[in-house]
Amino acid sequence: MARVLVYGTRVCPYCRMAERLLEKKGVQAEKVMVDENPVQREEMVRLSGRTSVPQIFIDAKHVGGYADMVALDREGQLDALLSQT
Repeated sequence: MARVLVYGTRVCPYCRMAERLLEKKGVQAEKVMVDENPVQREEMVRLSGRTSVPQIFIDAKHVGGYADMVALDREGQLDALLSQT
């Protein structure tokens, strides 16, 4: 199973929706709460080039935010990314 990292905040509804979608897929994502640590927010921006949350990485590959992940799911690509070892 792939390693999934979600940069988010405690109050972001899209972060919760991303976590729920991943849980439906049987994936327990590692969460990095950028509202609790400004250094981690800087790391998220450096890695993704984006300031909004969530920012989702699957095996260190940036897949984008919640809408990007849903688009991958609709295109049938998310399961393949998540099943990589």
